[in-house]
Amino acid sequence: MTLTVGFDLDMTLIDSRPGVTLAIDALAREFDLPIDGSHFAEQLGPPLATLLGDAGAPDDLIPHLVTRYRELYPDVIGHIGALPGADDALAAVRSGGGRTLVVTGKFEPHARLHLDHLGWRVDRLAGDLWATGKADVLREESARVFVGDHAGDMRGAKAAGVVAVGVTTGPYDADGLRTAGADVVLADLTLFADWLADHALG
Repeated sequence: MTLTVGFDLDMTLIDSRPGVTLAIDALAREFDLPIDGSHFAEQLGPPLATLLGDAGAPDDLIPHLVTRYRELYPDVIGHIGALPGADDALAAVRSGGGRTLVVTGKFEPHARLHLDHLGWRVDRLAGDLWATGKADVLREESARVFVGDHAGDMRGAKAAGVVAVGVTTGPYDADGLRTAGADVVLADLTLFADWLADHALG
C-alpha cells in the first residue's frame, strides 16, 4: 500500500507569522482597529473569521475584513519561509514512493501561492478545512499519517483514524498536543524523516 502523509501548512510546514503580522497590521490601520499583528500571528490555526472575532473585530465587519485580508495577503508571501525540516519531511515521504497532501485551514488560493513560492509539489492541496473538517480529505486519500501543530489538527487526524503526529512549532506544547490526541510529538520537522524511517508503517 502506498504511504500517504498529510501535512498542515501554517506553523507546520511554513512560518507564516512574519507575513500574517504585516497583513494584519495593514488591515488594522486601514479599518482603524486595535488589533496587533504579532499577537494575532501567534494564534494561527482556526479560520481567519474566528481569529478576527477573537481579536475583537465587530461581527458585522468581519466579512469585509476577510475580503480585504485576502486582497492584501499575496503581497506578503515573500516574507514567509519554510520551517526547519519541512523540505526534508516532504522529500522523505516521496523518496519512499509515498504521496504527500497539504490539508490546511488557510484560504486555498493563498496556500497554493505558498507551495508555488517554495517550489513544493504535493499530490493534493485542500484548503479552507479546520479541525475535524480535515478528516474527510484524509479518508478520501487513504492517508495513514497527519502532521500538524495545533490541537485542531490532532482532532482531525483522530477523526480520520490516522496516526496523529504533532509538532511543537505552533501554539501548543507537547502536553497540549498529547491531550488533543497526538500519538507522536516531535519538536519540529527536522525529526520527522528519522521517525518515518523507524515507523515507516509498511
